[in-house]
Amino acid sequence: MMDWTDSHCRVFHRLLAPQARLYTEMVHANAVLQGDRARLLARDPRENPVALQLGGSDPQLLAQAARVGQEHGFDEVNLNVGCPSDRVQAGRFGACLMKEPALVAECVSAMAAAVAIPVTVKCRLGVDEENDYDRFAFFIDRVAAAGCATFFVHARNAWLQGLSPKENREVPPLRYDWAYRLKQERPALGIAVNGGIATVEDALAHLQQVDGVMLGRAAYHDPYVLHRLDASLSGGELRPRAELLRALRPYVEARLAEGVALKHIVRHVLGLFHGQPGGRAFRQVLSEGAHRPGTGWELVEQAIAATERRVEPA
Repeated sequence: MMDWTDSHCRVFHRLLAPQARLYTEMVHANAVLQGDRARLLARDPRENPVALQLGGSDPQLLAQAARVGQEHGFDEVNLNVGCPSDRVQAGRFGACLMKEPALVAECVSAMAAAVAIPVTVKCRLGVDEENDYDRFAFFIDRVAAAGCATFFVHARNAWLQGLSPKENREVPPLRYDWAYRLKQERPALGIAVNGGIATVEDALAHLQQVDGVMLGRAAYHDPYVLHRLDASLSGGELRPRAELLRALRPYVEARLAEGVALKHIVRHVLGLFHGQPGGRAFRQVLSEGAHRPGTGWELVEQAIAATERRVEPA
């Protein structure tokens, strides 16, 4: 979710799903320590609970970055050892670390010693042609012993060569049964499943077997699924899409007053009317108008007006 789940996105998603835990895009530990923290760690208090997702393979740097994250108000630090991109591999972090459980354990131990907030791990089942549940379970056990009590399992392998990041999200077969078995055999661990979950029904089915579900691109492209799932789990009522979007207005106008361009915020709401009457017109109004200098909330109202034939909720 790099370049997607920024603070604007997370404020919007919090309105949709008050009970969810939100995650930042992955940020390398070096960037946290040496980069523009005001931008990389931007966080509005209304986002919480929110986790800072880190990348890296140097235990001490990760520990320092975790401490900075805690100081900036994040509720959790998540170490990503599941990203398979070439750029990530070149920096010796992400999914290639699945081959080095001892190093991942060392990283988690250093991070856990540095902060009081939880340290969690997002991982794959393995890399390339590995098809050994025991090896996967060994990785989990080694990292759990170092201080990680919760794992987010993208339930497919990562291919380190030959597949693009997009293909790595689609081509390797999903094996949710490994995550289910892990939870059955290690009930004290928190296990959440990720990968290929696109509907509320999918998520609820997984929750019969594991402790949580992590939604990524499906929730970004069709964000109302977050609201439907949150309402289903909390027993709350579904709110109309337009009502939810209008709840974002105070935040939008505050950011506009600070000089933030509307386009940087509304790009995250384009999918709100996905699959609904007027959804295409909604996206078109925002996409064509949000880049214009001085554009304000009135454009959002114009986009909502383009959906007047919709049936809510759905």
